[in-house]
Amino acid sequence: MKNENKQPRQCPICGATYTEAPALSRLDNETLICPDCGTRQALESIGVSQEEQEKILTIIHNSTK
Repeated sequence: MKNENKQPRQCPICGATYTEAPALSRLDNETLICPDCGTRQALESIGVSQEEQEKILTIIHNSTK
């Protein structure tokens, strides 16, 4: 099993602290962002409303508990 780096990071978009694997921002393809912002950017790119994005993120968070 890989030794994963669980160092806390701060998302430059939302300011949240996270320890999961970062996502790569779709805005510049360089900036590492939190998984939630990565999911939001992906959903936004296919036209999902902000309200629906939050519902989807809630489902994701509830399914990983």
